[in-house]
Amino acid sequence: MANVKWVVDPMHSEVQFKVKHLMITTVTGYFQKFHVEAETADDQFTSAESVVFTADVDSINTNNDQRDTHLRSADFFDAANHGEIRFEGTGYKNVGGDNYQLDGNLTIRGISKPVSLQVEFGGIVVDPYGQTKAGFTVSGKVSRKEFGLTWSAVTEAGSVVVSDEIKLQAEIQLVKQA
Repeated sequence: MANVKWVVDPMHSEVQFKVKHLMITTVTGYFQKFHVEAETADDQFTSAESVVFTADVDSINTNNDQRDTHLRSADFFDAANHGEIRFEGTGYKNVGGDNYQLDGNLTIRGISKPVSLQVEFGGIVVDPYGQTKAGFTVSGKVSRKEFGLTWSAVTEAGSVVVSDEIKLQAEIQLVKQA
C-alpha cells in the first residue's frame, strides 16, 4: 500500500504563538499564511512518515501594525533574508491515548534546532463533502534567543520587555488526498 498524503485545510486551521510582554501580560500572534503536509503509512495517523510545516514570516499578525513591522525586521525574524519558518518532523510517537510527541527540526532565521511538540490527536472524520479529515492540537515551547531572535530591551524599572520563552499553539486540520 502506498503512503497516504495529507495537506492542511487552511480554513479550519490556525497557528499562533504567545510571548510575555513586560512579564505581566501575554501577547498573541498568528501566522496567516502557512502550509502543512504529512505522509502516513495508513489512514489511521498512528504513525507519520513525514511532516513538514512552513509559515510565511510576512504573514505575521499580532493585531498591531507597528509591532508586526518590528517583528519582520532584522531585530527579530529578518523576513527580508529569512522569509520562511520551517519544521521538518523526524519522529511521531504515541505517548498514551490520543497523545503523541512530534519531534523535528525547527528552522528560524536560518538556524535549525531540534524541538519536541505535544500533539493531541482529535480523530478522523469524513465531512459532508466526502473528504476525510484529521484534526490535531499541537503545542510546545521554544527559546527565541536560540534562533537568533535576540533583540532585548529593559524598562526603566528593570523589567524585561519581551520574554525569551515562546509558547506555540496550533489547531491543524488535514485533508486526505485522493
